[in-house]
Order: sequence, then structure tokens, then C-alpha cells
Amino acid sequence: MQVYINTPGCKVSIKDGHLVVHPPKEEADGAVQRVPLRQIDTVFVHRATLLTAELAFAAVEHDIDVQFVDRRGKPAARLWSSRFGSISVIRKKQAAFVQGQQALDWVRQLLAEKCEQQAALLLSLPAPAEEQLASDAAIRVVEYRRRLLEVEGGSLPEAAPRLRAMEAAASKVYFQTLSALMPPQYRFAQRSQHPATDMFNCLLNYAYGILYGKVEHALIRAGVDPFIGIFHRDEYNRPVLVYDVIERYRHWADYVVCRLCRQEVIFIEFFDVDNGAFWLNTYGKRILIQSFTDYMDEVIGLQQLERSRNTHIDLAAQQLATFFKNLTTT
Repeated sequence: MQVYINTPGCKVSIKDGHLVVHPPKEEADGAVQRVPLRQIDTVFVHRATLLTAELAFAAVEHDIDVQFVDRRGKPAARLWSSRFGSISVIRKKQAAFVQGQQALDWVRQLLAEKCEQQAALLLSLPAPAEEQLASDAAIRVVEYRRRLLEVEGGSLPEAAPRLRAMEAAASKVYFQTLSALMPPQYRFAQRSQHPATDMFNCLLNYAYGILYGKVEHALIRAGVDPFIGIFHRDEYNRPVLVYDVIERYRHWADYVVCRLCRQEVIFIEFFDVDNGAFWLNTYGKRILIQSFTDYMDEVIGLQQLERSRNTHIDLAAQQLATFFKNLTTT
């Protein structure tokens, strides 16, 4: 279970094996929420939340990931045990893999799968009058998938510029078409991230932020070092492997945001707008978080297993850890 503490002024404490969330003082009639610790996987904490030290000890004891998220929904910090989820040989071989020949094949397959999912999402959205637009765009994205798989090079660093160029070209087609498929009030000129300059990108950035936290959590628990990237360039104090692995799951966040916008249930009142920058406010976060949480809890078939989307991310992280552990290095 994921617990989101989204209202400024809440107080969080631990009592009798439960996480207790008290409403802000100004909400005297607000209900106190109690959740058994054994049922909690992750606690997402927003700004202006009061915590007790007991929460840190409970997080370690019960293997609960406590994430402090910023305005974009991304983890800015987290409470976690001082131990990785497995043995150090995994991380040693992970570092060796990045320098080896197999890394190029891994990245090609990752980006090809991303293109497949983008094309599938485009085809799932349109009304009859929009089918040709979506179909034409999906064909172009699939063509970039083919070209990605054909990129050759003696090593990943050698091939990386071409891979990045084709990935960017496919994404441009994809997002231009997504915009065209949205109702007019949600359309956008381009992807904007730091910060978003429209409602759609604001929603998408926040959904990606939640997804970043889930992927990083899964990697740490599996014993994989999220700071040793494969395709994305190393950055100081950045979990760059998360940026690699998340590519396989971005379409889940895309779908939730597209569905909310296509249903026209998102309004400008859900955003704080500051000098052209869009930020989700408490009401907007509540809508998006609930929709995304429900979607991630749905059970789907993937790799011949029927599991929730959240569990599929955990399993993939475990598979990656096993792959690194069994890697033969020279």
C-alpha cells in the first residue's frame, strides 16, 4: 500500500503499530487516519508535514520507503535503511556491465520497447475522426524503432549519439501527436519540464515524478545501485539508472494523464500558475495521485505473469539484479 500525505500541516506519528495521520489544526473536524504499518510499502510526504522520529525507526523496522517529494512529485530525499537489498557483487558487476559490449544490446532493446509502447498508446486513444492521424504517427514511431535496433557500434559510448538522436526524433513525433489528440485546452507546443508551461506537461511531470520514486525504490530493494547508469550520462548525485529503467514504464504515466485530459476532468483551478510556470495544487495532486495509484494497482499480464503494475516494476528490478549477479566478466 502507498500512503500519500498531501495536505500541508498534517502531522504523522506512530502508535500501536499504526501510521497515524492527523489533519491540520485548522481542520478541527478532519478525520484522523490510521493505517497498519504491516500494510504499507511507501509513504510519500509533501512539504509542510510534521513528522516524529518514530517514523524513521518504523520505516527501517518494517521496510517502508518514506519519500519526501518536491513540487514535481519527484523524490528529493528518502528515509531508508543504511543497507542495500543484496550483496555487493551485484553492484560490482553492474559497473563492469556498463563498460562492456552487452550494454549496447540492452539499450537498443530498451529504446525499441519504449517506441513500441508509444505507438500502442497512440493507437489506443483516438476517436474515429482521429484514427488516421494516430495511425500515421504510430507508423513513424515504429520506423524509428526499426532504425534503433539496427544501430551498430563497437561500444555503447560510440553508438549513443545516434541512439539519442533517433529516440528524440521518435519522441517528438509521439508528443506532437499526443497534443493533437487532446481537447484544445490541454494541447501544448512542446514538452516542458523545469517547470511545465501548460496543464498537460504539469500533470505528466508529476506522474513521472511518482514513477521515478517507484523505480528507484525497486532498484534499491533489489540491490542494484541506482546511481550507476547505463545509457543516461552520469551526473553528480543523480540516480541515472532510474532514468534508464523508467523508459520501459513511462507510457503508464502517459496513459493516465491522457485519459484524465480526454475525459476533460482537469481544470485550471487545479494548478498554481506563477510567471507562466504550472504547478499542481492540493486539489490537482489529489486527482492525479488517486488516478495513478488505482492504475498502478491494476493487475495486468506481463511476461506470462498476472501481477499489479507496481509488482511488475519490482520483479523487473529483481531480474536486473539477477542478470548483473550472473554476468560473466573478463
